[in-house]
Amino acid sequence: MLKVGAFEAKNRFGSLLDRVEAGEEILITRHGRPVARLTRPFTEFDREQARAAAVRIRQRAMETKTGPFNWEEWKSYRDEGRR
Repeated sequence: MLKVGAFEAKNRFGSLLDRVEAGEEILITRHGRPVARLTRPFTEFDREQARAAAVRIRQRAMETKTGPFNWEEWKSYRDEGRR
């Protein structure tokens, strides 16, 4: 993956987009720290694949027999240490 500073990315944006269009990923940094990544967008969303994944998730949940989902319990886990 190509790493490019923000200033250089601003000045070479067109050529960077050409490289991304060709399939390359580009990491944009500011002061050496990653701040953004240029990638190709997802071109299609496969509804059948998503439905199949949802079915697998439901089947695994039923197989584990964990019982009903308790929202209040999970909210308390989320909020631990926030006070």
